[in-house]
Amino acid sequence: MQAVTLDEAKNRLVDLVEAAISGETVVITKDGQQIQLVPVLQQSQHPQFGSARGQIWMADDFDDSLPDFDEYMR
Repeated sequence: MQAVTLDEAKNRLVDLVEAAISGETVVITKDGQQIQLVPVLQQSQHPQFGSARGQIWMADDFDDSLPDFDEYMR
C-alpha cells in the first residue's frame, strides 16, 4: 500500500495511477481525510443475450385495454 499526501500525489500522479491499475492500494491524504485510488472495471462491450431468461414475467392481459378507457375505445 502506498500512502501519499496530496502534494506528493500531484508530482507522482502517473506513477500512482499505474500502481492502482496494477492492483496496488494507493491512499491520498489531505487535511487528515483519505481517499483511495482504484481502477474502474471495464464492462463487457458485448451484450450477454439470454442473461435475464426466467427473470422477466409478463401478464397474459398485458396488452388488453384498461377498463377506465373502455368508453374511448368504442
